[in-house]
Amino acid sequence: MLYRERMDVQFVAGFGPIVRDDESRRFYQDALGIELSEPTPGYLDTHSLTGVKVFALWRLSDAAQSTFATAEWPSNRTIPQAWLEFELASAHAVADGEEELIAAGYDILASTHVEPWGQTISRLLSPEGMLVGLSYFAELHDDQ
Repeated sequence: MLYRERMDVQFVAGFGPIVRDDESRRFYQDALGIELSEPTPGYLDTHSLTGVKVFALWRLSDAAQSTFATAEWPSNRTIPQAWLEFELASAHAVADGEEELIAAGYDILASTHVEPWGQTISRLLSPEGMLVGLSYFAELHDDQ
């Protein structure tokens, strides 16, 4: 086997769901407040989010444990194909954001709670079946 220098991945350049209809636009833009532009017809994007702090491969059993307190994903729920967490300014903002999503008609899978590692999180499935979290984790904030 020949030695090959490893790739040097620096950051996540982009991440987003594959969508089917405008329900996703309503979720990301209207419910979460992410301003999206349409540089070409049907392609919605933003360059206003500063970045991704964590990229991770998350086992479904661990996601189920964190969301439902069981190692098995419930058979009556869509199995997520990806996860995405939106970091908010405070733990209180997570609870407020959850209330906004409930008021907008979204089904919360895991109400705002603090994980054993200190992250405040609330989780739901997006219209595409992605596991989405509203999060506050002090370690990710430079000013903490």
